[in-house]
Amino acid sequence: MKIADRLSRIRPSATFVVNTKASELKEQGRKIINLAIGEPDFPTPAHICKAAQKAIDEGFTRYTAVPGIAELRQAVGMYYKRCYGLEPPVESILVSNGGKHSLFNYFLALLNPGDEVIIPVPYWLSYPDMVILAGGVPVFLPVNAKEGFKLTPEKLAKAMTPKTRLLILNAPSNPTGVSYNQEELNALIDCCVTKGVCVASDEIYDRIVYAPATSVSAIRRWQHHPELVTVFNGCSKSFSMTGWRVGYCVGHPQLVKAMSTIQGQSTSNVCSIAQKAAVAALSGAYDCVAEMVAAFQRRRDLALHIMSSWKGVLCPKPEGAFYLFADMSCYFGKNGITSSSDICTYFLEKAGVALVPGSAFGDDACVRFSYAVADEVLKQALKNMENVLPG
Repeated sequence: MKIADRLSRIRPSATFVVNTKASELKEQGRKIINLAIGEPDFPTPAHICKAAQKAIDEGFTRYTAVPGIAELRQAVGMYYKRCYGLEPPVESILVSNGGKHSLFNYFLALLNPGDEVIIPVPYWLSYPDMVILAGGVPVFLPVNAKEGFKLTPEKLAKAMTPKTRLLILNAPSNPTGVSYNQEELNALIDCCVTKGVCVASDEIYDRIVYAPATSVSAIRRWQHHPELVTVFNGCSKSFSMTGWRVGYCVGHPQLVKAMSTIQGQSTSNVCSIAQKAAVAALSGAYDCVAEMVAAFQRRRDLALHIMSSWKGVLCPKPEGAFYLFADMSCYFGKNGITSSSDICTYFLEKAGVALVPGSAFGDDACVRFSYAVADEVLKQALKNMENVLPG
């Protein structure tokens, strides 16, 4: 059977490979600690679940409008007013099946074949493949651990060409946890705006930020340049709703309409029940978010304290999300290790700890750790690794 040529350029999921290997070892009786997880380990808050149960009890189980129920789109607008002092109108908001779906709709609606998309490295692993599927050309712009994994306007400007159509920004970042302050974010966006280049600001971790850092958003730049700036977010991370699949974006009304047309021919509306749950999440108290953030910050500090004694390992301090992205190239040439995949295989087999190789995120010098696990589990995993550090 012949499969479409476009699929030949899509890479297999690195996390899937890691999980497969971990499962094989578990079947052999090995105890494996999984630090490859990309979701909060907390349950969805009770008030959100109750809203979903109420929707079921009231029979809210039919098709809804493709771009989302009015109540939810209004709740998204109020979220931005509550957090950033600006309320986007309903016609500028689209609700999709997760943040990934919002981005995919966007790439399909915006990109023409051959359009170049600048993707800072390291990047969330799905960005390049989604751009390719939409006909775009990924242009990778590396920023390493010594640079704090932060892009500068000067470096960005040098990477632009007449074919540059879009810049993807992700703050706080998956995989690094590094973020920008509002001034830094604005400077990157302004660099694009002056050249007529679009910006996709992926802010899925915007509530998971550790003091003294603060949440930032491109929403004010969207207000002034809606034809160029689009903001993406969702309920998955901040409200521990990964399986509910509710994402959203704020964009130019014409773009939102185009994205809604694409969505109408692919998935139609987001699950009606999940939409009611999302209304409760965005409109309710954020105490549950604060509790998660406090736990994640404690775990971050615990992990960094343990890893500080690992000679040669470089890991910028995350300002948000729940990942560490450590440069472990100091181990290259030891114990047969020549790549991030080798390092992950080594720790999986020797320490029983599953990690994600940095090559999945475009930086083969690094390894991603998730600290979205219980404190004692995290501590045990890192101690196991410490006991077998290559040397």
